[in-house]
Amino acid sequence: MSPRMSPRTGAISKAVIPAAGLGTRFLPATKATPKEMLPVVDKPAIQYVVEEAVAAGLWDVLMVTGRNKRALEDHFDRNHELESALTRRGDADRLAKVREPSDLANVHYVRQGDPRGLGHAVLCAAPHVGDEPFAVLLGDDLIDARDPLLSRMVEVQEREGGSVIALMEVDPGQIHLYGCAAVETTAESDVVRVTGLVEKPERSAAPSNLAVIGRYVLDPAVFDALRRTGPGRGGEIQLTDALNRLDTVHGVVFKGRRYDTGDRAEYLRAIVRLASERADLGPDFRAWLRGFVAEECG
Repeated sequence: MSPRMSPRTGAISKAVIPAAGLGTRFLPATKATPKEMLPVVDKPAIQYVVEEAVAAGLWDVLMVTGRNKRALEDHFDRNHELESALTRRGDADRLAKVREPSDLANVHYVRQGDPRGLGHAVLCAAPHVGDEPFAVLLGDDLIDARDPLLSRMVEVQEREGGSVIALMEVDPGQIHLYGCAAVETTAESDVVRVTGLVEKPERSAAPSNLAVIGRYVLDPAVFDALRRTGPGRGGEIQLTDALNRLDTVHGVVFKGRRYDTGDRAEYLRAIVRLASERADLGPDFRAWLRGFVAEECG
């Protein structure tokens, strides 16, 4: 275990990251490269997600993978040949970067042999998770490290019990792209009680403009609910359908910075935003951007 890691002393210590998707929106780039390994500046997207889990104290990480995802395992493993070469060169900075992924967390893997939706991917984690609450982080959603959403969700779950999902207000015209929550307010402005979930509703049928985004802290009762949940929208086992079977679900309404790397345009915006804010890249990159925009719009 890395000395930088701070395992939780509470009930939640495990995170599950479904990573078996085909990444068809990014073809041909994802023909041979897992979409989770596409770089966001100079780190693959999946590393940001693992870092988020660790920052919330969840150091035990299970990735639910599929065929052609070996690169994920290689990234979070040691590369002794590369490390030796960098050591011989005295390149301490790059050596630290190479070792960082393997030192982040205790990472485990399980195959989702038959991709039957997010609910099925979560169910694949049952033997590893056991009878304890756990987090689920979707790799397409990157949450800015300055906006600790997951830590807040863990806090709410440990206080209220049940399950907690992340919600975000979206334009009503975009709600058909998300799971949508019907909610009741609570005494806390950022916490709601979820009374129902609808997967990708038409705008006229949406109970709110609160969209489910890719962070969950789930009670282990969800596994039994998933086993009793048949295929739903798209012929897949939907996690939202299983959550509707649970007695207690709260939502944390997130107003921070989120980057959707599952969409090509949003992926590009995420790279620009994060690169612009980097101390080592930002000043020169922002100057170039200003010139580029002036030239294109002038």
